[in-house]
Amino acid sequence: MQERLQKILSARGLASRRAAEDIIQQGRVKVNGETACLGMSADPDTDRIEVDGKPLPGNPERVVLMLHKPRGYVTTAKDGKGRRSVTDLALGCGLRVYPVGRLDMDSEGLLLLTNDGELANRLAHPSGTKVKIYQVTVSGYTDEGLSRLREPITLDGYRLKPVKVTLTEQVGEEAQLEFRLTEGRNRQIRRMCELCGMKVTRLVRISYAGLSLGNLKKGKWRQLSEDEVKLLK
Repeated sequence: MQERLQKILSARGLASRRAAEDIIQQGRVKVNGETACLGMSADPDTDRIEVDGKPLPGNPERVVLMLHKPRGYVTTAKDGKGRRSVTDLALGCGLRVYPVGRLDMDSEGLLLLTNDGELANRLAHPSGTKVKIYQVTVSGYTDEGLSRLREPITLDGYRLKPVKVTLTEQVGEEAQLEFRLTEGRNRQIRRMCELCGMKVTRLVRISYAGLSLGNLKKGKWRQLSEDEVKLLK
């Protein structure tokens, strides 16, 4: 059956859908000996598909991991600046996995990694409705700033979806807030806090789509159960 090349590469665990598009644009994919272009379709059962001169691998075992991301790691499979990647922490799983969505380098907590490109694409899509929960420590806290966080906020001309913010602890101008949101735009929580006069000093994602970080140790990962994967889907 004919399918878009990027979908085929993603389904075979070579890369996320977006990264697969980059691989195709770089001229690294050939179909029946001809260099492929973005938008091309192929049949993985009848066409000869090669990536970097190597035949397309067979369908791999599908795996979804939960990682407790520490600070200092980037959520990309490869980093041109030589920084440590979250994929380095999951080498022991025996399969090539890719992060679902992003946590910036200074953020911590629950991050999913998988070789299921279709699932990763669906979870990371901007229109998603999966609830993410963050524990956020801020300095410069004020009640006025908290009220502003609960009001509609626009970033880069985009009106953010509603965010539920709860004050869980306060000592002077230091406070811990809980954020519940369905989006995850670039450095969204940090930028929201800055607009409201507060600075984030620690950000930890503790829950994603009903899954909780629990007592998983920092830098460690575990494989999701079948029931947990069904919850994601």
